[in-house]
Amino acid sequence: MKRALCERTFRFSVRIVRLVQDLDRRPGVGRPVGRQLLRSGTSIGANVEEGQCGQSRADFVSKYMIACK
Repeated sequence: MKRALCERTFRFSVRIVRLVQDLDRRPGVGRPVGRQLLRSGTSIGANVEEGQCGQSRADFVSKYMIACK
């Protein structure tokens, strides 16, 4: 189950990166919005991965709660 979540969040991050790359190629699309989407969309997977290596159960839960936001 844990690995499945990591894999899904990784695939989601890849999709976000591709979307932002596509938006960068289009004229008139705001780059600041694309950059924010990139940061927020890829942070989910980063927080899930950090939670996997949490130092305690509380740390694990904290990282997953951040990812859920």
